[in-house]
Amino acid sequence: MGKKVHPKSVRIAINETWPSRWFAFINKGGLNKYKNNLKEDCAIRAYLDKKLRYASVKEVEIRRSPQQVSVLIKTARPGLVIGKGGKDIDIIKKEIINLSRSNTAVKIDIEEVRKPENQSRIIALSVAEQLEKRFPYRRAMKKVLDKIILGKEVMGIKIRLSGRLNGSEIARTEWLSKGTIPLQTFSANIDYAQEVAYTTYGTIGIKVWLYKEKNS
Repeated sequence: MGKKVHPKSVRIAINETWPSRWFAFINKGGLNKYKNNLKEDCAIRAYLDKKLRYASVKEVEIRRSPQQVSVLIKTARPGLVIGKGGKDIDIIKKEIINLSRSNTAVKIDIEEVRKPENQSRIIALSVAEQLEKRFPYRRAMKKVLDKIILGKEVMGIKIRLSGRLNGSEIARTEWLSKGTIPLQTFSANIDYAQEVAYTTYGTIGIKVWLYKEKNS
């Protein structure tokens, strides 16, 4: 058996950064502060993943300062996140304030994602949405691959599904790829995401790898 590592975590400090950026200085009670901040980050991400599941969210960045918690939501559909007249974003802000135990201000920023078809997490969410609507899994994967145009920006893509595909009794793994995916090259810019599709037959795991140009 080979040893598996997360494609993003192994590339931190090479061409990847942390999704949460803050420090909990070790002083009196510093360890508890770190633990509480980590729990709050996990709770915020879990809430946003559920709330904005169909809003094509690429990434959520959390930054903390002694006076403020900043949440940056990168999405291809900013209108669905903000809502009519900013109603939805106010609801999200109130919920994040309730999840945050520290008495600090909360700031939410929305950043629009260009070319969502070239983002691994948005692709994974798109495949999950199709599977939940009972689309054939091969059709869902081929539909995504047909949209990808190989060139300087994207040089390869791989999609893998695991579970009871098409409701079969025995779970199995199927995958399709296009172009090259140099997973063993640490300097390669690999955009990776994994999601879960909740179907009537059970859950189906979805993994997407995108080999992109360094500056894309």
